[in-house]
Amino acid sequence: MTESKPLRADARRNRAKVLEAAETVFAAKGTGAPTEEVAREAGVGVGTVFRHFPTKEALLEAVLYARLHRFVDEAEAVVAQDSADPGAAFFTFLTSWIEMSSAKNAYFEALSAAGVHVPKAGSDVATRLLEALGVLLRRAQDADAVRADLAVAELIPVIIGTAKAAEHIGADCALRDRVVAILFDGLRPALSAAHAPRVGA
Repeated sequence: MTESKPLRADARRNRAKVLEAAETVFAAKGTGAPTEEVAREAGVGVGTVFRHFPTKEALLEAVLYARLHRFVDEAEAVVAQDSADPGAAFFTFLTSWIEMSSAKNAYFEALSAAGVHVPKAGSDVATRLLEALGVLLRRAQDADAVRADLAVAELIPVIIGTAKAAEHIGADCALRDRVVAILFDGLRPALSAAHAPRVGA
């Protein structure tokens, strides 16, 4: 098997421009937006887009994985910062993950509809993301900002479910933020029995 030749500098720049433009167009108009709009946004011809991404599905897949890798890099940067407010760092990260998951689902659905099987995430990406989540969770728990009985394995379905709810809510940002706030209240330490509200009080 022969190795593919490395792209020339101008070809690399064009590919990066197309990816950036595709992400912008798909975010604004959905994954069904035509390739021609991506080319216009990138300032290149449609032929340039297809030289780098032979099909619309190839472009969608490339944007999806670029987003995933960028998100993991951002997650590890948050871990490296070792925030003075571990609770805020944890909940901010969780909010970003919910938003990313909601957008990511649109790519998976478009690719699935086209008959393209895409793994949920590369094993390396998934491992790195779960490690970052685990660190941020432990720090938040040590700071008494998150309930102590919560595990990473329990957070994953919560994130998935909330992302699906965000998709269902759509453009109603106020309602989406309210739903996320209710979720976060459930992740914080419970009130002590002495201070818990009484039913019917």
